[in-house]
Amino acid sequence: MERPELPLPQLHAFVVLAEELHFGHAAARLGIAQPPLSQQIRRLEDKVGYALFSRRPGGVVLTPAGHELLPAARRVLTDLASGLAAARAIGSGRAGRLRIGFAASVALTVLPGLLRTFRQRFPDVHLDIQEMTTAPQIAALHDRTIDIGLVREPYPEAELGFRTVLREPFVAVLPAAHPLAAQPAVEVAHLADLPFVLLPRAVGPQLYDQIAGLCADAGFTPRVAQHAVEWQTVCALVKTGLGVSLAPASIRRIRLEGVAFRTIEPGTARTRVAVAWRKNDENPLVAQLLATISQGQPDGF
Repeated sequence: MERPELPLPQLHAFVVLAEELHFGHAAARLGIAQPPLSQQIRRLEDKVGYALFSRRPGGVVLTPAGHELLPAARRVLTDLASGLAAARAIGSGRAGRLRIGFAASVALTVLPGLLRTFRQRFPDVHLDIQEMTTAPQIAALHDRTIDIGLVREPYPEAELGFRTVLREPFVAVLPAAHPLAAQPAVEVAHLADLPFVLLPRAVGPQLYDQIAGLCADAGFTPRVAQHAVEWQTVCALVKTGLGVSLAPASIRRIRLEGVAFRTIEPGTARTRVAVAWRKNDENPLVAQLLATISQGQPDGF
């Protein structure tokens, strides 16, 4: 069964006339002449099949059919106005939903300031935040299950764009009671005979290779005794004495008792945090977040 066309201009004219109860006043409010207004009302009455107004000296009054139609007509016009406003807000990037993945260590650096600033600028945007390591974020971007990734040491991807937001040094992660923890800085070569606790290469290949490269430059291959997916778990395992680690300097903010963080020598290596997105993504919120990052903020990110 074919649905009847929704006569929006006629409903608008009907509601205004029902509020004014005077053709002249309603026409002036609508910014049209009285004959076009009368035509709109007649067309709507033809669709309904019954008169909506009774003419009286000095104006009109609603018929029972008109009284019945008026609440529904107002709802239609209100819903349309709300829908148009929502569509404009989403189309302009002022509202909607943005799905963001982030590596755990990013929560200790750029993430809080970035989200705080973005929420201040776009309070009507719903942020769906998901913690995941770098490799799963890259996969999620390809699968379109997240819109933005905050990744560490990303590898080149033809379909993705990357923008560096932070470079930070590495630190040695040691049990607080270890003799090396008594020194203000640790040479990487002094870790050669110690077991390591590291993230699995699969969850962050570039970062893993960078840490292995630091060890190779110092003349050894790290002997991995234990893997852990999250840096907080790495620190907890170091505390138990299962090994030592090399990690981004931001994990010092974990502040786990029994764990010492020391700068390393040589200290020239840096690990990169980048925002990642699909180059062909048409979601205007992605552009808004990238613009927020480009503008930067004095408080951190």
